[in-house]
Amino acid sequence: DVMLGGAGNAVSNLASLGAKVQLISIVGDDGEGQTIKALLQSMGISPDSLVIDLSRPTSIKTRFLAGHQQLLRSDYESAAPVSDAIAEQIIARFSILIKDVQAVILSDYGKGLLRPDIIAACISKAQALNIPVIVDPKGKDFSIYKGATAVTPNKKELSEATQNHPVKTDEDIEAAARIVIQSCGIQSVIATRSAEGMSVMSAGKPILHIRQSRDIEVFDVSGAGDTVIATIAAAIASGASLGDAATLATYAGSIAVTKVGTTPVRLVELQVALESTGHSRASQSRTYQAPLQDIESALDDIKRWRAQGLKIGFTNGCFDIVHAGHVTYLNEARALCDRLIVGLNSDQSVKVLKGPERPIHDEIARATVLGALASVDSVILFGAEKAGDDNTAIALLNALKPDIYFKGGDYKVDDVPETPTVRTNGGEVRILSNIEGYSTTNAITKIKTASS
Repeated sequence: DVMLGGAGNAVSNLASLGAKVQLISIVGDDGEGQTIKALLQSMGISPDSLVIDLSRPTSIKTRFLAGHQQLLRSDYESAAPVSDAIAEQIIARFSILIKDVQAVILSDYGKGLLRPDIIAACISKAQALNIPVIVDPKGKDFSIYKGATAVTPNKKELSEATQNHPVKTDEDIEAAARIVIQSCGIQSVIATRSAEGMSVMSAGKPILHIRQSRDIEVFDVSGAGDTVIATIAAAIASGASLGDAATLATYAGSIAVTKVGTTPVRLVELQVALESTGHSRASQSRTYQAPLQDIESALDDIKRWRAQGLKIGFTNGCFDIVHAGHVTYLNEARALCDRLIVGLNSDQSVKVLKGPERPIHDEIARATVLGALASVDSVILFGAEKAGDDNTAIALLNALKPDIYFKGGDYKVDDVPETPTVRTNGGEVRILSNIEGYSTTNAITKIKTASS
């Protein structure tokens, strides 16, 4: 997998949250720099403010994973401070872009771009326009961020910036944050505290401790800090208070750590997390509803499941009136895999297949019934919009690449249209038997006969 790292991960999260983003950074004159430009363009972000530094390569971090466990990371980069000529270009581009933004993130990874003079120039220009500056800090000297609206250190960074002040308790965090505010000229400190949530300390105000209220399973903490600062900046740019922004960021961070690698958090995921506040895992398991997902969210789940060594199954159909035959078939499929995704023909797709009087139940109703079955882990809509369009699951299979594709009926494997696609992607096709006497068509006929 190739993805934006460093400050680019904050950019990915901002884009996923629906924010308009401008990125100022440096790349080398190499293929990796071109890859970064292409990734930005794929998200609708202009790469025009990337400065090419001929003296260094584009930074590359390569993570080696076994499942979801990171074994090692190999970095290829230069961390030397940028030249005066590059610094002038950075400040010049900042001076232009600052006029059209509502918030600024300084994402300091200690790689030589954010020299103290560049930091000071950026903060000064933002202050002149009353634009908030949020800093993801690096190093032990936070005074270089003087004038910033807020810094977002984790506990380790906060301790190091205050000469190893303890950060175990709420009182410790408050004392350390006060030191930063008073000695460094920074307006606020948003301390990220992992499972303990966040603490927001502003000059002249009481500290605010924001606890994590969701019962979550931590999977991978990579990039969670970028998610947090992106959410804070997007919220503040939208007019939120610092406390509300940090609260949203707590939810976003709790989503980020359930994903594999530096995968951005999408706005819809944040909305779902807010709506599920207060529900314990136990109560959720008793009332579990498999989600109706888009491809992006399904791929997030698949990546996590695969990292856990789970086998992914997929089947598809109209499931217009769910009957005993469907339930038995889905249970049989689920018994042969660890997670089962159901591709559900959209309403328009069903009309193409079955005629204008179908479906009996609309796609949301059908997805809701399927999602309530214990055998189903995810539901995704697919299918043709009009007669003549491809109405198979081939495109969906190409995107999801399941380990097993299940088909019911009297088919032979080689007669299934989707078989070549499944095999090309490394999967297998399994034919499951249908239970005689059950079908949606028979059910509809029986209802019509009885009503007449």
